[in-house]
Amino acid sequence: MSGLIRRISSGAPWEAKVGYCRAVVAPPFVFIAGTVGRNPDTGKMPADAPGQCAQALAIIGKALADAGSDFAHVVRVTYYLPDRADFEPCWPHLRGAFGANPPASSVVFCDLIDPAMRIEIEVTAMLRAP
Repeated sequence: MSGLIRRISSGAPWEAKVGYCRAVVAPPFVFIAGTVGRNPDTGKMPADAPGQCAQALAIIGKALADAGSDFAHVVRVTYYLPDRADFEPCWPHLRGAFGANPPASSVVFCDLIDPAMRIEIEVTAMLRAP
């Protein structure tokens, strides 16, 4: 069974430091780790929640594509935010990503590991049919 599992790294240095990877493909599912809006190449992060949301979705979109999936195949999403007022300004980005294929979702208001982080997004998707 472990031969079927594939791990995908974004190459960000904190994956090795913390001990996780961006995505795990365990057919027929793709599990994307909680993703914030920190650019994996530069380490920079937009200051506002909508900017961080857009960047996190771009990182998630790349991981989904690398895994053989896409936003249309996301079945579950969980949003984590320290400030509930930051969620609604992110809605246009979320509608843009999920469009006509909205997943089941949950929102959790909590502290994030870095006080500068305004949103973290975690998804589960199905693989696209070959």
